[in-house]
Amino acid sequence: MRFVTVLTVLVALGFASVFALATFVSPRTREMTVDIPSQRLKAQPVAAAAQPPAKTAGAEAGAGGASTTR
Repeated sequence: MRFVTVLTVLVALGFASVFALATFVSPRTREMTVDIPSQRLKAQPVAAAAQPPAKTAGAEAGAGGASTTR
């Protein structure tokens, strides 16, 4: 019973500290600017985007094929 009481007190202190931080501390807001390189803004080639994703062994087994392993 003593262990449960000590554990309960520690958990209560933890929750109280998190609550106090959330209530009494306010974040500083500021404006943020992110530079994006122009290469990232270029359109992707259509041929590269149209390729189907490579199938894995798990995808082939889940696609309806009979599984031989048990």
